[in-house]
Amino acid sequence: MAAENRFQQELLPQLFRGEYAKMTAVLCRHFGLAHMAIAEDIVSETFLKATETWRVRGIPENPTAWLYTVAKNKTKDYLKRIDLFENRIKDAIKPDAADPAPEIEFTPQIITDSQLAMIFAVCNPANAATAQICLALQILCGFSVEEIADAFLTNTATIKKRLFRARAMLREDHFQLQQPDESAIQSRLDVVLKTVYLLFNEGYYSKSNNHIIRKDLCSEALRLGLLLTENPLTNTTQANALLALMCFQSSRLEAREDAAGETILFEQQDKSRWSRELIEKGNYYLVNACSGNEVSRYHLEAGIAYWHTTPTDTDKWKHILQLYNQLILLAYSPMTALNRTFAFAKVYGAEEGIKEALQLNLAEMSEYHSLLGYLYTAIDTEKAIAYYHTAIQLTRSAAVRKTLQKEADRLRTLR
Repeated sequence: MAAENRFQQELLPQLFRGEYAKMTAVLCRHFGLAHMAIAEDIVSETFLKATETWRVRGIPENPTAWLYTVAKNKTKDYLKRIDLFENRIKDAIKPDAADPAPEIEFTPQIITDSQLAMIFAVCNPANAATAQICLALQILCGFSVEEIADAFLTNTATIKKRLFRARAMLREDHFQLQQPDESAIQSRLDVVLKTVYLLFNEGYYSKSNNHIIRKDLCSEALRLGLLLTENPLTNTTQANALLALMCFQSSRLEAREDAAGETILFEQQDKSRWSRELIEKGNYYLVNACSGNEVSRYHLEAGIAYWHTTPTDTDKWKHILQLYNQLILLAYSPMTALNRTFAFAKVYGAEEGIKEALQLNLAEMSEYHSLLGYLYTAIDTEKAIAYYHTAIQLTRSAAVRKTLQKEADRLRTLR
């Protein structure tokens, strides 16, 4: 019994994360975005019933099918209430709809189509990027307000305000979940790709929960990216490049942290822990991304990530630097400039790298000081330690702080 209870405690959160968004998307497809709250209530009640029923009767043979059946029945119950249907739902249905109370089906194709449509609905250009990510985490990925606040290193009150405004904009939007046309999809595709990209980065470089990596966010971003490449309307070279980038980066996730949650620097990673399967998938999507003449930031970053997964190539840092030179012109950011400087030092040496870094003058960034600490390691130990100390003071991540402190302590033993 104890084993079953533990299994149930692990299974329900897993199912909630995996199925909540799918069920909500399908129901919103029928009710419309204006009545999204009704869809969410039905799905929430479904999981509540699962919690109560499974505790008494045990876990059903097919838990996922059980959830979909209950959700379907609960939806029928809602639609049978004439006053609710007449006053709150009927007006949302198109006048030419053939069936005023359509049958709810959870087929794989309907789930996929509904999720894709919901991605484009959530990524409303009228909302700020941070609001889009918050909304994506809640609606598309099933994250709680507390988990989202954790990911953004802020309080739940702030996240609730962001979600309230973003949801209001979503309800007022006229984006069609039933069958969004090609023009509607193309007008938002850039925003969708950016949101998925930012979602992945939030997981890959997370500062939440004292962990630098949030694998759950990376996994959700990969899932959404895969959905985009599986649909003919969104299977673009940019979408493939983004998915390739996420596959390459994800291939090294297991090697980036030790058992204690501390960061392992790239050069110290156990390459046998890199996922060959994800690297091969990255290669596949990168080839697809290069089928045209377009070169986006996703193409360049995917190329950089590709070379990072080929440790045997002696000229890889030259290739990486060339790609960073293009990327910094196309999409400059302080972190891109710092990463380029690291590659520059790999090609031309630490002393030249230090000159490049000092010209950036990004003294407010912890990463700037940690890079200089790294570059000074073989040149001036005292300066290296001093830069690491400044980096430690500036970072908000306990995991990064611990890694930097360990490196500073190591250098002290060499004095």
